[in-house]
Amino acid sequence: MDGGRRVLRSLKESFSASLPLVDYPVAHARSAVAGAPLQNTAPVNPNVSRNAPRRRGDEGPALERASLLAKPGVGLAAVLLLFVGVGFAGLVQNGGYDAIVARDGHPWDIVARAIGFDISAVTITGQSRMSDKELLAASGVGPRDSLPFLDVNAVRDRLMAVPLVKSARVMKLYPNRLVVAIEERQPHALWQRSGRVSVISEDGVEIDELRDERYLGLPFVVGEGAQKRLPEYLVLLKGAGDIARRIKAGVLVAGRRWDIEMTDGVIVKLPETDPGRGVEALARLQREARILDKAVMAIDLRLRDRVTVRLTEEAAAAREAALPHKSKKTGG
Repeated sequence: MDGGRRVLRSLKESFSASLPLVDYPVAHARSAVAGAPLQNTAPVNPNVSRNAPRRRGDEGPALERASLLAKPGVGLAAVLLLFVGVGFAGLVQNGGYDAIVARDGHPWDIVARAIGFDISAVTITGQSRMSDKELLAASGVGPRDSLPFLDVNAVRDRLMAVPLVKSARVMKLYPNRLVVAIEERQPHALWQRSGRVSVISEDGVEIDELRDERYLGLPFVVGEGAQKRLPEYLVLLKGAGDIARRIKAGVLVAGRRWDIEMTDGVIVKLPETDPGRGVEALARLQREARILDKAVMAIDLRLRDRVTVRLTEEAAAAREAALPHKSKKTGG
């Protein structure tokens, strides 16, 4: 071996080439250069190659989040979403969101209107006593609504709450038309209670207050609960025949039975059970005895086997004067 260390170099190179590339654990590795300081080296597992591929998932959740955020636009979208959430929370807290809804509607309605699904036309059919303006106001449909998000059941319920509306149908016609078909209740009678007169339908629903004379020819019922028994009273009128035109009103007494008030003020008391029998008896008395043309105040037909008649004061006095008086006995 000469001073150039040629033999030593060739031996090392030959030795290194004859061994596999395996790292053995050593406590310390001496530097190849003389006089170099010693360095600590961490133990290495001899059974694992340095170039062995890592298994999927070894990177951990943090690396997966980092790779997701590294995709184009994801980070920007997350930041925008954060700002939107913070802004929305601020609007709700300070009342700004409610103000926007009151002015422009809900956000989904705003978007739907922007893409052409607004409600630009409302067609209403079937009305005769209510105007389109009144029905549209009752429906609650306004310019802030959009057709896709309009609750047609809620619109129908609001229309059905109007006393004059008997039935209602609400249909959507896309892209921007709403169709409302209603059936109105027809005025069928007048109902008085507590001094107030109302127009009611055949099913007893109060339609409106009596405001003019056009409904004065309708049947007239009086008393609490009389409107609910209107069909029963109409049957009595039908059975009265020719004297029906002389009947002014039917008065429900204590929610149990009917009194009939005639146009001249005569009160006819009907039985609680089978009031039709009393009406037939009244019609027969009028045909046979013209009882309604006499000076009577009341006719009581509640008992099946008798008729009680109350005369007017003048007729009662005249009748009293016409009766023969017994002479008084005198003592002697």
